Amino acid sequence: MAVLLPDTDTSRREVIRHEGRIVELFLNTLADVPEFFAWDRARRRGTVLFLYDQGLPLADPYGHVNRARQLAQEVLASGPLPLTTAEWEHGRYVLTCFLDDLVDTPPDSRYEQLSLAEQVLHKAADLVTAHHGAWRGIGKWLPRRLLSADPALGKALLDGHLAVAEHADPQPLATAVKQALDLFGGPLMEGYTHRRRA
Repeated sequence: MAVLLPDTDTSRREVIRHEGRIVELFLNTLADVPEFFAWDRARRRGTVLFLYDQGLPLADPYGHVNRARQLAQEVLASGPLPLTTAEWEHGRYVLTCFLDDLVDTPPDSRYEQLSLAEQVLHKAADLVTAHHGAWRGIGKWLPRRLLSADPALGKALLDGHLAVAEHADPQPLATAVKQALDLFGGPLMEGYTHRRRA
């Protein structure tokens, strides 16, 4: 639930229990809304942006919610910030490494295999959604956002992840990831350099 606060208050996130149900509150002052929306866009998830865009207003006596909704819609329409060249290279490198480890993991090393499959799916989903200029997701929103961005490849990645979980078979996931990597330059290992910030 998104709640607009007066500027005399403090923006925050709270979890409460109301009438036996857990409620997660995204509380933002009016002054903080544009900055928070920009932050949501920069992390490419849009959680609160979607709350304002798709939520049902419960009260809006001064029109503040409507103005926040209009701003959220403008930001959503502009899409998430694109990845930088360095972010693309790092993403390709990390995905290539995780995939290499997954394919080389023996099927009887289930803990390692499942952990790697999870990392591979997350990194691939992040890159596929970025490739399509789409919003990324986590938790239940990862498959929803991935399938929305690329129905065929998204399904192949999710089915591949399921094959690892149910049959200890990494090949369908590896095949889907290789298709994904081909979209943004292929696997990356040799020649990759990551410089630390000073």
